[in-house]
Amino acid sequence: MNNKIEKDVVAMAWFDKISFEEIRKKTGFSEKEVIDIMRKKLKRSSYILWRKRVRGRPSKHRKLTKFRLSF
Repeated sequence: MNNKIEKDVVAMAWFDKISFEEIRKKTGFSEKEVIDIMRKKLKRSSYILWRKRVRGRPSKHRKLTKFRLSF
């Protein structure tokens, strides 16, 4: 795998407002593959902090986001 692509995936995954679905559209990597890349590229403590932060976070999982219309 290309090192630049891995760096881009890590940067997108680290940013809270980019969902796993958006990462998949841009790179083709599934959520599981992104998690594997993060595990491989980050220090263990950084990976654990990231997983705690993104687990169940609506902004990372579009299917958990409820869209509200305000009139």
